[in-house]
Amino acid sequence: MMLRPDLAAAAAARLECRKGLVAPTAGMAPGFTQCNMISLPRDWAWDFLLYGQRNPKPCPVLDVTDPGSHRTALAPNADLRTDLPLYRVWRDGVLAEELADATEVWAEHSDLVTFLIGCSFTFETPLMQAGIEVRHVAQGCNVPMYLTNRDCRPAGRLHGKMVVSMRPVPADRVAEAATITGRFPAVHGAPVHIGSPETLGIADLARPDFGDPVQIRDGEVPVFWACGVTPQAAVMASKPPFAITHAPGHMFITDVPDTQWQI
Repeated sequence: MMLRPDLAAAAAARLECRKGLVAPTAGMAPGFTQCNMISLPRDWAWDFLLYGQRNPKPCPVLDVTDPGSHRTALAPNADLRTDLPLYRVWRDGVLAEELADATEVWAEHSDLVTFLIGCSFTFETPLMQAGIEVRHVAQGCNVPMYLTNRDCRPAGRLHGKMVVSMRPVPADRVAEAATITGRFPAVHGAPVHIGSPETLGIADLARPDFGDPVQIRDGEVPVFWACGVTPQAAVMASKPPFAITHAPGHMFITDVPDTQWQI
């Protein structure tokens, strides 16, 4: 049976990822929700579920799989082991390797529970439709992301700092950008900080902790949104024995339209 035309775009984007396209997914399959991902052994899953509940701004959980499953209701025909462009494998809190296919490493643990977390790429389409340029999309690079000095609320064995993504916005359109993104609380929502990166403990916007630097033009203000790379900061700080995550900026593209999360 043929997919409906709207779903075909999301399926085609995942197929490109499965074929080995290793590139950030910003701008791919416009109009479809993108997700961050983290997979943990079952005995860490409750801790992470509680971590997400206590830190909904950076870790808005959209779906949780059954232990051992690589399927999600957000895209029933997708395979979470193969349909992201790039994965990270963590061992005792240390980044061990990056892979374009996680099937083999996934098999090391039969009880992995996967969390799919809202991503700010989801609200970039409405920003661009409003005429607010998304600089990393325009420059064809990854979004800049920064580890901040803001503690997340701990949960069980998990703790860590919040990660934020940054988009430059013309000063006279910051309020509009905040209003547009605030309509999407399930995918990070409104900004957590505007201007003054040093307040977040960011020393140099040209040196992001994850992703790529982008140009900031005269008259623009750096605007910061909570970021779904925050769970990776928790992995680094808390050192679970094993985890698989997406590589920053290389998201899982779902079959769910962005508008589902709009309020």
